[in-house]
Amino acid sequence: MTLGSLPSAHEIAAQIRAKALSPVEVARTHLDRIDRINPKLNAFVDYRPEFVLAQAREAENAVQRGAELGPLHGVPISIKSSINVAGHRCEAGTRLRAGYIAAQDAPLVARLRSAGAVILGVTNTPELLMAWETDNLLYGRTNNPWDLERTAGGSSGGEAAAISSGLSAGGVGSDGGGSIREPAHFCGICGLKPTPGRIPSTGHYPKSGGPFALIGVVGPMARTIEDLRTMFEVMAGYDDGDPCAAPVRIRTVRETEMRDVNIACFEDDGRTPVTEETRSAVKRAAALLSNCGFNVEPFRPDGLEEARQLWWEFFGLAGGMILDPVLRGRESELSPILREFQSWTKAIPTHTGESLLAAWLGRDEVREKILLQMRKYRVLLCPTAAIPAFRHGEREWQVEGKTVKYLDAWSYCEWFNLLGFPAAVVPMGFSREGLPIGVQIVGRPWQEEVVLEVAAKLEQERGAFQAPPMLE
Repeated sequence: MTLGSLPSAHEIAAQIRAKALSPVEVARTHLDRIDRINPKLNAFVDYRPEFVLAQAREAENAVQRGAELGPLHGVPISIKSSINVAGHRCEAGTRLRAGYIAAQDAPLVARLRSAGAVILGVTNTPELLMAWETDNLLYGRTNNPWDLERTAGGSSGGEAAAISSGLSAGGVGSDGGGSIREPAHFCGICGLKPTPGRIPSTGHYPKSGGPFALIGVVGPMARTIEDLRTMFEVMAGYDDGDPCAAPVRIRTVRETEMRDVNIACFEDDGRTPVTEETRSAVKRAAALLSNCGFNVEPFRPDGLEEARQLWWEFFGLAGGMILDPVLRGRESELSPILREFQSWTKAIPTHTGESLLAAWLGRDEVREKILLQMRKYRVLLCPTAAIPAFRHGEREWQVEGKTVKYLDAWSYCEWFNLLGFPAAVVPMGFSREGLPIGVQIVGRPWQEEVVLEVAAKLEQERGAFQAPPMLE
């Protein structure tokens, strides 16, 4: 394996099992790549070569003694710095937690280790994860490997940049309003937002609870759907610490079942326009899925605008109320991006008991409405966002003659956080500037396996992963 090659996690694990690669060799290659490329990207904020090499030597010893090897044995994995990794910083990009070191692994991290993964370290986030770009006062901004003048997205921007550029073979992000899917779309990789509770959010900061538990999840990010599936299967499972957890087992989707999956496709939501290249990416994905034998029909569910508005009631208003006691009186220590988020939440009256109850009931009602429509269409195909990766600091864009504001550009992700639907992103095209564009595959709750199967077929038709030009 050379610096210029980007093998998938599956390929790395297979070569280690075949003794064609050693875990130590793999670890050193990734550490070398981090040393060379991370200064340009600022993706990793805490990685310790001695920790990495110690894990790799242990993995190599297991291979040499013929031990049973897990599906990720020796594979270098990164973790978003809002998830506990023992011995590493878990600061969530805020000075208010500066220097905080996790004492133990989050359950999902422990499961990755049990599967043989080598944990490289943790990656950058915006402060308290409240942005669709990655910048903070602790570590600064993360750059997009496709264009260093643009953001890698947020809040899992460090993860997306690290995986896209080959600093890690895969990783874990979190998503309350597109924070896995938007960075994946911006950086040309795959990401999965699962159903709340399918992968335990235990050990994540801010803690999953109340409205955050309904909309926020943790999930895998990788360069291929096969890697996404493997990581999902390793991390999934019940845990007492996740209030949405349910004992839903991993299942195999039979080909006969997939033949009956109807797919609804829509290019925009009728409110927020998308770029011409985004429309083309959705059309191309629809055509490729039709070639695979799926019945793909144009259809846009009724209720998406209600879902967008209700999402802000949970993420913006209720989220702002949850964070306010932590932030009150410490405004001078906050990043400009987080202060901007506060200005949006404080511009609207806070929830009363009655308004929060109305939002909760409204959420259940619109969820039922859209699920009834998805009895015919088990899968939705749509854009991930209105635009590709934007330049650092931008807040509005001209699309199809209309001004698209910052919060509106990601509504294509926000619906499915409010509804609790699993959704995967598959890279499917490029903008005129050469920036990646991903499409979104969405399923009914607890049907991640169906989503991943459709995504895998789409990826197979599309062709191999394309690396950023900076690696050539």
